Amino acid sequence: MTKYNKIVLASLVFALASSGLAQEAAEAASNSSQEGLIAVGKGLALGLGAVGTGLAQARIGSSLVGAVAEDPSKAGSLLLYFLIPETLVIFGFLALFLI
Repeated sequence: MTKYNKIVLASLVFALASSGLAQEAAEAASNSSQEGLIAVGKGLALGLGAVGTGLAQARIGSSLVGAVAEDPSKAGSLLLYFLIPETLVIFGFLALFLI
């Protein structure tokens, strides 16, 4: 991850947090004022899990193709390693309902 990407990611996180915290004083006492932050948390739970899965499957998939090219009989057993990162999305989806 380059320095530019880190800066963009940090500014995006700060922008989301500041927009969630920007509220009027009259709404601060009510329970409905936290709905925006809850929605952001749910989105981050599912979104970051999906991004992590995508990064993991990209690297695993490229090495899976190379291994199957050398020995096609191993394709079925190696496919299991490609599917293991999908549990990250399932955990993010579960966290979405638990929040």
